[in-house]
Amino acid sequence: MIGDKLVIEEHHTKRATEICDFLSGEIGERFTISIAGESGSGKSELASEIARIMSERGIPSAILQQDDYFVFPPRTNHEMRKRNIEQVGTYEVKLDFLDCNLRSYRRGENPIYKPLVIFDEDRITTEELDLSGIRLLIAEGTYTSVLQFIDRRIFIDRNYFETLESRKRRARDSFEPFMEEVLRREHEIISSHRRFADMIIPASFDRVERVERGKGGL
Repeated sequence: MIGDKLVIEEHHTKRATEICDFLSGEIGERFTISIAGESGSGKSELASEIARIMSERGIPSAILQQDDYFVFPPRTNHEMRKRNIEQVGTYEVKLDFLDCNLRSYRRGENPIYKPLVIFDEDRITTEELDLSGIRLLIAEGTYTSVLQFIDRRIFIDRNYFETLESRKRRARDSFEPFMEEVLRREHEIISSHRRFADMIIPASFDRVERVERGKGGL
């Protein structure tokens, strides 16, 4: 998404390094991971650091942001939510489109065509993404744990109370009372996805906990 603001801190870099250490031996020609969690939990920052570290280690990496796959652009989506709070949820996002892009990557199809949100203009366009040579593709976003074409799933276990300061620093979200209801509804959905995780970062962001699961299974 054009216009997104990242606030990368030491704990993002440390956890990204730890995850890269865990994953380095698993990554072959094409590998996918998801990074999920609630709004402001640090998904984008963690994804950015993983991509940077992996690329420095000779594993070219790229990121797909769930925010690009929303049905409506950000400000329009906010207004739609205000009209009908019941629409908050996974159906606001074209998860099938994101999964299709991941499947195309794993099949070696290139380039892929994906939506692109231009935040400041509140509009969605399309971009061609060249993934030739990319060995790690990262899907990051609130609901990415439920995507099908993922090899490893990472979950940041922080709720919307614990992400308040991060959301303030990001300065992207509105802090009107209505947003508390949105975040509460998102929490009910996203917290249930924790069970899909192969790696969990607790609220303290001080470690990565590995979960013994079958590779890529939901």
